[in-house]
Amino acid sequence: MGAYIAHKLHQARGASRVLAVASTSVKNEALHQMADALWNNREEILAANEEDVRAAEAAGQPASRIDRLMLNEHRIRQMMDGLCQVAQLEDPIGERLDTILHPNGMRIEKVRVPMGVIAMVYESRPNVTVDAVGLCIKTGNAAVLRGGREALRSNIALVRALHKGLQTSGVPSEALQFVERTERESVDLLIRAVGLVDLVIPRGGAGLIERVVRHAQVPVIETGVGNCHVYVDASADVAKARDIITNAKTQRPSVCNAAETLLVHKSVASAWLPEIVPHLVRLGVQVRGCEQSLSILRDEGFSDVSAATKEDWSTEYLDLILAVKVVDSLDAAIEHITEYGTLHSEVIVTESEEAAAEFLSRVDAAVVYHNASSRFTDGFEFGFGAEIGISTQKLHARGPMGLREMTSYKYIVRGDGQVRG
Repeated sequence: MGAYIAHKLHQARGASRVLAVASTSVKNEALHQMADALWNNREEILAANEEDVRAAEAAGQPASRIDRLMLNEHRIRQMMDGLCQVAQLEDPIGERLDTILHPNGMRIEKVRVPMGVIAMVYESRPNVTVDAVGLCIKTGNAAVLRGGREALRSNIALVRALHKGLQTSGVPSEALQFVERTERESVDLLIRAVGLVDLVIPRGGAGLIERVVRHAQVPVIETGVGNCHVYVDASADVAKARDIITNAKTQRPSVCNAAETLLVHKSVASAWLPEIVPHLVRLGVQVRGCEQSLSILRDEGFSDVSAATKEDWSTEYLDLILAVKVVDSLDAAIEHITEYGTLHSEVIVTESEEAAAEFLSRVDAAVVYHNASSRFTDGFEFGFGAEIGISTQKLHARGPMGLREMTSYKYIVRGDGQVRG
């Protein structure tokens, strides 16, 4: 295993040196060639994905995980569109971030450069394979990918197609390495490869992310769990609130920017909960309510709700399950989010500019929203093309990680014989 991983990392390191100085046109051509190769090889990709889906269904995986795993022609086109959009974006490499003129005449320039070799450790979403490769190629980084066992056939087929695209471009195909071994040891070797891996990005469930963060010996950007909240304030437009929580919970519940908890101010709870909860239940949502919300609903003759436990407030369901809690005030909503949130995406629905300003200022999260769905926390929606993950930490990168978040910088100093006295 060690020799297998080391070989891939050495190939990636060599390719990264070539890719680091590749022109924007060469990198963009590679992205377009990879997009074309995905479509040209779609039958092979979909056949491999069908095997993965059948295996997941036979193993009793929930519908939300099947949805994350499943590919179709529409999703392949989305991946292609992501690659083409990245190609259209401005190349950050070589961007001059700052210029300092030293008193002795030296010119000091701060210039954006690639990271080098980026390792991705991720789980069941095969679209991550394509997003990661596209962003790495555009930013001059080699990519070493280790996906999950449940998507292995899909990822192998995707990588085979992407390699075909690279082989018709000026980018070395060794810049994309895929680890086909799914033993835990393969992750450990990647995250401890000091000198060969410049950055590791885990993307998946809490267990995977925690393991990588705890055991890595190379730098890590944590793409955290999304226990996201929608808070409906006393001054909310309840029609907006209905649309926002419906979208945030049901549009695609299996992703990290879906809402998991609905907080409702007590002044609107009695009138609004008997309307919104049955609406969500009709859409297939299982609702778990606090004692006060259960009392309100039962008084209206609605009992199709179970009691929430403390564990529900901290759970990322990734499914059609929603925790509901009535809160006494804006302060109480913020306190709840502070205790149980995961620094991902948080929403306030209110017509009060004062309440919105306080929420947006005080809530600590990568993205905070006023009167909009948390589902917009996404690199594509933010205009970044694809994304390599959503960072919930504060150092280097935070929120959807696009091109600039995958770069470092160096100082270039130009002189004319200056020496330090």
